[in-house]
Amino acid sequence: MKSRLFFLPLIAMISLFSTVSAQKFIGVKGENIIGPDGKPFLIRGTNLGNWLVPEGYMFKLKKVNSPRLINEALVELIGPDATKVFWKKYLETYITSQDIHYLKSLGMNSIRIPFNYRLFTNEDYLGGKGEARGFALMDKVIGWCKKEGLYVILDMHCAPGGQTGDNIDDGYGYPFIFENAESAQLATEIWKKIAAHYKNETAIMGYDILNEPIAHYFDKAKLNPLLEPLYKKIVKAVREVDPNHLVFLGGAQWDSDFSIFGSPFDPKAVYTFHKYWTATTQDVIQSYLDFRTKFHVPIYCGETGENKDEWVSEFRMLLEKNNVGWHYWPYKKLENVAGIVTFKMPQGFQDFIDFAESDRATFEEIRKARPAAVESIKKALDGFLENAKFPNCTPNTGYIKALGFELQ
Repeated sequence: MKSRLFFLPLIAMISLFSTVSAQKFIGVKGENIIGPDGKPFLIRGTNLGNWLVPEGYMFKLKKVNSPRLINEALVELIGPDATKVFWKKYLETYITSQDIHYLKSLGMNSIRIPFNYRLFTNEDYLGGKGEARGFALMDKVIGWCKKEGLYVILDMHCAPGGQTGDNIDDGYGYPFIFENAESAQLATEIWKKIAAHYKNETAIMGYDILNEPIAHYFDKAKLNPLLEPLYKKIVKAVREVDPNHLVFLGGAQWDSDFSIFGSPFDPKAVYTFHKYWTATTQDVIQSYLDFRTKFHVPIYCGETGENKDEWVSEFRMLLEKNNVGWHYWPYKKLENVAGIVTFKMPQGFQDFIDFAESDRATFEEIRKARPAAVESIKKALDGFLENAKFPNCTPNTGYIKALGFELQ
């Protein structure tokens, strides 16, 4: 009896410790995301677009619009060695601790980090390879965010085989992951490694499993039924190593169609939608609100923006009025007002754009398109890296005000 009485306080202490420990993570309760303080947590922040997943339009390119194609243009222009040096500097300077500090100073509580699966493989990507490099990059930015008190969502923007079928997944023009078992298995394994690595990291809010799956160009009747089963496969693997973090599940057709979902299959699932260039009226988001009510689960807008300040403000207020958190896209962009900060195009950069956008389907066309003054383009690329550094960026004050943040 004496020993039993001794163990009762011990059990209570262990239970209390477990409860306190669990409260360190962002959680869910019914239709709300819940903060470590047990109160509803409304996501308000931005996406670190163009950093770990470079996009052509943020380089003022049109046809050359994915990381693979941008890299190809650079290699053809300045060679493989100089291209590796460019990407190494790019990854080191495009986003730094200064950027993260600034985002926190504006009043944000979280950010979403798009990444390419190749960062966690031995495939060549942005001048390097190996999962150690991927984790080093992620550890660094997550550490900055933790120091500032910002929560992080990790977003697999580019999945093996491609999940979207367009430039944004850095694939080959079709969402092959849904029909290629090896690609699906690789995505599952990568997420399991990521989850195992970060299972105890309280700065991470959760994992956005697949960004904008299944573009509208493809056979919805064929591909849409394959999406939720893949989510279930990946989340099952995540839960084998990580019971702590949220999982974010986006609808089909650019994260817009929730009809592909059945009843929630994970107790920490959040359902995410993206909206661009729509009206700012209630009907635009009503179907997602109805889904939330029907299944008693949280929803959130993972991407929106790329619009005029008035639209940005109106849509943000619509979301907040309906208790829907958001991450606007993007944080930083070359010579553009539709983002939080911008930076100038360096002298000579147009020559790079002209080469990249030229016809380069054959080696003869590459030779013809390649300018004689390559050294000046190298300087322009260095200028791009210099201008993109945080001290050289300019805040878009109207955009920041539209998001309801405080100017610094």
